Amino acid sequence: MDNNCCAKKTKRSEEEKKRIIGRLNRISGQINGIGKMIENDAYCNDVLIQLAAAKNSIKSLSTYILENHLCTCVARDMENGDFDTIDEVISLFKRFDQ
Repeated sequence: MDNNCCAKKTKRSEEEKKRIIGRLNRISGQINGIGKMIENDAYCNDVLIQLAAAKNSIKSLSTYILENHLCTCVARDMENGDFDTIDEVISLFKRFDQ
């Protein structure tokens, strides 16, 4: 894990936390369902379809959080003259490009 992980914090409203946690719970349910499919010897194609759905759910949530990050944290840092945040954003885009 990155050494810079968790060095900063993002204050989120209770509504925002609830929205994100709800999406994470749905993703967790998808993953658990895939595990049960494996236990029940489900057909490979069916498992792969569910894996693709879980991957898309994670990507969608990641995009949502990234958009929020750009509109709040990055915008605030730029307004305060903290241009080091640009390097952070570039690093994030490189991770998402993989």
